[in-house]
Amino acid sequence: MNSAVIIPAYNAAHTLPELLERTVRIVPNSSIIVIDDGSTDTTKQIAERYRVHVLLHGKNCGKGAALQTGFEFAVKNGFEAVVTMDSDLQHRPEDIPRFIALHEVTGADVIIGSRLHNTKGMPVHRFLSNTITTGLVKMRTGAAITDSQSGFRFITRRVLEQVQLTASGFEAETEFLIKAAARKFSFGSIPIDTIYAGEKSSMTHLHTTVNFIKVLLRQY
Repeated sequence: MNSAVIIPAYNAAHTLPELLERTVRIVPNSSIIVIDDGSTDTTKQIAERYRVHVLLHGKNCGKGAALQTGFEFAVKNGFEAVVTMDSDLQHRPEDIPRFIALHEVTGADVIIGSRLHNTKGMPVHRFLSNTITTGLVKMRTGAAITDSQSGFRFITRRVLEQVQLTASGFEAETEFLIKAAARKFSFGSIPIDTIYAGEKSSMTHLHTTVNFIKVLLRQY
């Protein structure tokens, strides 16, 4: 399957070399898309070193905007599906083939990497925010969504052609799920490891929480 890997990156110079070093062992360089979302460090130069597609935002626009830029590029360039990953090494590139294999078996349009199957090592604030937001998104959509805040996802082209993100921040990942569910796309999940290095959840920020609630209540 001709799949692209989309990596939104903002000031990711510290983690990007290892991430790309591992990712290019799994998929061709030409299938990796890094969106430099207005970084002020050497994110762009590092990505270019690995001969991947590098898309630039002149200023920091937010994760949702970066994802939408990657989605549009993938559709325009004929990819059949994408896998989205964070740039901070919370996601294992080695898991990418598992997403594609599950799609080939189930045909699911969206497959979410779920961290909630094994919460050992997950900080308490992460567990609470992930559990609460996932429960609310499941209630809102009625879909089999197992980890609404996971950025490790497989998405087919036909979903990308019908779902457009308008939210620019982290709440865009919730907007995507609501819109995909409203269009009756099918969901699957795959267990992934919980990998943290002490960073805080975005959902502990008041601004992000307020935006999440707005997206959750909005009619699409």
